[in-house]
Amino acid sequence: PPHLILPPLLLLLLALPPPSATTPCPPQPNVTHFVCTDPTLRAFPAGLSPTTVAVSVEFTALAVLVPTALAGLSQLQELHLSSNRLATLPATLLRPVPTLRVLDLTDNVLADVPDDIFATTHHLQHLVLRQNRLRALRPAWFRHLPQLLWLDVAANVVTQVPPGLFRPLRSLQSLDLSHNQLTSLSPDALAGLRALERLDLGGNALGTLSPATFAPVPALRLLFLQDNRLRALPPEIFVPLRHLRVLDLAQNRLRALELPPRSSPGPPLDLDISGNPWDCGCRLLALLREGDTHLVTSRDTLCATPPRYRGQEVAAVSRAGDTGC
Repeated sequence: PPHLILPPLLLLLLALPPPSATTPCPPQPNVTHFVCTDPTLRAFPAGLSPTTVAVSVEFTALAVLVPTALAGLSQLQELHLSSNRLATLPATLLRPVPTLRVLDLTDNVLADVPDDIFATTHHLQHLVLRQNRLRALRPAWFRHLPQLLWLDVAANVVTQVPPGLFRPLRSLQSLDLSHNQLTSLSPDALAGLRALERLDLGGNALGTLSPATFAPVPALRLLFLQDNRLRALPPEIFVPLRHLRVLDLAQNRLRALELPPRSSPGPPLDLDISGNPWDCGCRLLALLREGDTHLVTSRDTLCATPPRYRGQEVAAVSRAGDTGC
């Protein structure tokens, strides 16, 4: 009978979620900044205002971007897409946004990026590909990025840096290659990076370095080589680095030390050499005494040889006056 059908229909309607729950993060007209961190979001929001200059879609379930996702956003300058589920990117994704300055793709599942995806982003200054699944760095990515200042490809599975890869990045100031699977660097790996000030190679598996590794980066101020497998440093490897202010060599297998020349006046070199089996012979002690250095930690900065100093702090032995040197 009809009177028995009506109550179940009413119950069904009451059980349905409100309309807003089916469209997370609806765009608002005439906004310049769009932010969405709704974990239920699965599709890039459509209908964003043409006045939008910054988009942040992060910590969502977004797994696919259609080639026209950014159509109509010609004024976009920042695109933050971190902590999503993106596995691929369309080759033409960035063509509608030629004024883009910042692109952050941290913490996705990208195994590769199309060769020409950055062909039209000549104004890009910050590119973050950190914590993905990239196995290789492609020269084509960097051919059209003359204004790039910051490049972060840390925490991927990159095994090598092709010679001259970064040559077009003449403005680059910061390069993070940490926590990859690099075992060596070619002498020309850093070629062209004359403006580079910060280089992070920590957390790789570097066993050796070429004597000329740092010759192309004379402006370097901060160098991080911690948590590698370095057993020795080539003589005078740091000679080109006259502006170096921070050098981290912690947690390697080094027994002998090399230091950059010091330009005075200037602050001392902040030096971390902890976690290495140092040979506290006359050469090391003289370097630490005469060099303008500041050991950032004395704990776990210990002598392994000679036997009379084994287990003692390097700094304490260096300060002692009875070393026989």
